[in-house]
Amino acid sequence: MEFLPIISCIFLSYAIIRATFSIFWSSKPTNRPPGPTPLPIIGHLHLLGDQPHQSLAKLAKTHGPIMSLKLGQITTLVISSATAAKEVLQKQDLAFCDRYIPDVLHAQNYCDYSVSFLPVGTAQWRTLRKIFHSHLSSGKTLDAKKVLLGEKVEELIAYCRKASVTNGSVDIGRVTSTTTLNVLSNMIFSKDLTDPYEDWGKEFKELVGKIMVEGGKPNLVDCFPVLRMIDPQGIRRRMNRYMGKILDDEDDDVLDVCLKISQDNPHELSPSHIKIMFLDMFVAGTDTTSSTIEWAMTELLRNPHIMAKAKEELEKVIGIGKIIKDEDILMLPYLSCIVKETLRIHPPIPLLLPRKTIAEVKVDGYTIPKGTQVLVNAWAIGRDPCIWEDSLEFKPERFLTSDVDVRGQDFELIPFGGGRRICPGMPLAVRMIPLVLASLLNNFNWHIDTRIQPNDLDLSERFGITIKKANPLYVVPVPLL
Repeated sequence: MEFLPIISCIFLSYAIIRATFSIFWSSKPTNRPPGPTPLPIIGHLHLLGDQPHQSLAKLAKTHGPIMSLKLGQITTLVISSATAAKEVLQKQDLAFCDRYIPDVLHAQNYCDYSVSFLPVGTAQWRTLRKIFHSHLSSGKTLDAKKVLLGEKVEELIAYCRKASVTNGSVDIGRVTSTTTLNVLSNMIFSKDLTDPYEDWGKEFKELVGKIMVEGGKPNLVDCFPVLRMIDPQGIRRRMNRYMGKILDDEDDDVLDVCLKISQDNPHELSPSHIKIMFLDMFVAGTDTTSSTIEWAMTELLRNPHIMAKAKEELEKVIGIGKIIKDEDILMLPYLSCIVKETLRIHPPIPLLLPRKTIAEVKVDGYTIPKGTQVLVNAWAIGRDPCIWEDSLEFKPERFLTSDVDVRGQDFELIPFGGGRRICPGMPLAVRMIPLVLASLLNNFNWHIDTRIQPNDLDLSERFGITIKKANPLYVVPVPLL
């Protein structure tokens, strides 16, 4: 152990020499996008801060929506406009469809088996996408699971009623995470993965939160790859532990059922692919959906007139306290506007997942070198005042006269990304979020701490792979009937 500081210094010195050489003597494209002047060695790392999506949005106001940065040794392209996003995610999707893989996602060999990071077009990628589509996200599959969705939402409402008897508060993020988790486990395993709303559900959500935070942390290894061997911040070591706990906790009998999928095509789909597929679904699926519902409830509590309008629509169309079915959502246009507005101003993954250019490519006349990391700032695009009037205000009405949708075709609003790499869980999310939100609103009035004024309700963010509330939303349900 006493040699570790010495070894670290040697590696760091080597990294500094290589970085300095890279910045001052390496060849540069003659027409690269604009950006701030980099510092020696660290480039622009000092400009990111603890909320990189916000810092990058501010830099884009000065340097433009197509911006070049040097993060240590890594050349990075930052996209901050709908027009540029369409170029990257649709028009030249193939040139930008490779993934830049952060070091932390090598934990448990995750990136070697996840559909999110496998190379597009490989047999494994095609097989996993087919499984997602056929068994999770097709309209036919989701229509067949309407009863399941309804049952799990009813369990959520029953839990909230129980809490209301004792005037107990409800952690919206945790309970909606448990609901989503059990919907997914029933779709795959035909059973609940956990007893509804018990302590294991809380532990699982905390574990998922840690994975998302570690996955989004700025990591020196990503900027100075030579440091990979020593993992100086311990990020990959912690991620190995968190991911390993989830993977090891799976029930062998459940896995045996799912492993049958690979029997006919063992070279295309291994047991590791399936285990990581479960991790993708349970971690990404539960965290993004529950986080969106928590943000929506927060914004409604901050804007009582909007909540009142949503309740009025529910009373008129559904009836107070009545069960809401999946097909009812189509008759609730204002509720759908609330969901879109939440995804606009609080996109679950603010910088989407990083991409990488597979070859040198031109974007709006600029030369983008091969191997460039590409960040699409969905958070900045959703708040772009050139696109959205009163862009920082929560105004669901803006969507009543707009056809803009979240499904990856309208680049003003891309919370799920777009192109070949669009989130495979999007179809389930766009059904789950409004159904759960509508059910919570139609069965209860929700009260925050009487000492807090609605406008003072906390909106601070905790940055990770997903944007979550820095402080969980605890509210007290009061039954309407």
